Amino acid sequence: MAIETDSPNLAAIPSADSTISGLYEQGIVSGVLGAATIAIWFFLVDILSERPFYTPTVLGTALFRGGAGLDQPQSLPISLEMVLVYTWVHGLVFCAIGGAASKLIELAERNVNAGFGILLLFVIFEFGFVGAALIFAQPILRALAWPSVLIGNLLAAGVMAVYFWRHHASMKISP
Repeated sequence: MAIETDSPNLAAIPSADSTISGLYEQGIVSGVLGAATIAIWFFLVDILSERPFYTPTVLGTALFRGGAGLDQPQSLPISLEMVLVYTWVHGLVFCAIGGAASKLIELAERNVNAGFGILLLFVIFEFGFVGAALIFAQPILRALAWPSVLIGNLLAAGVMAVYFWRHHASMKISP
């Protein structure tokens, strides 16, 4: 005869990190951390070059005004509108990237062999981004130094990786 109890089986309840809402939360948090990291990096670079908010103004101008004024980027005036709109879009893009990374990490936790493929995909994505920027974004890279772009992206990726590592410390990557 089985004994019934009113207490739930705690082993059957998934942790917050493994639920769909937990994945979305991790994606959003990691995206915000990555976007904030790269924004802080470029703010520091801009402060050191004595032009605060220059980078988001250049990137916002390239994205929303078709690059009008980037032929002479040194004379481009700082635009609070471009800074705010670009920062908003930048944050949303990073949240989408964080969401995709969160889902891929969840996949790697279920299938250990997928971990190495996901790591390889990340490396290809990062270098593909830099390569595409070098090919397609010449006016922007004339205004911004490409090493700063590379360093900023690597810093953001590192912060996001540390965040995910803290939430998935038991995950192993096998080649």
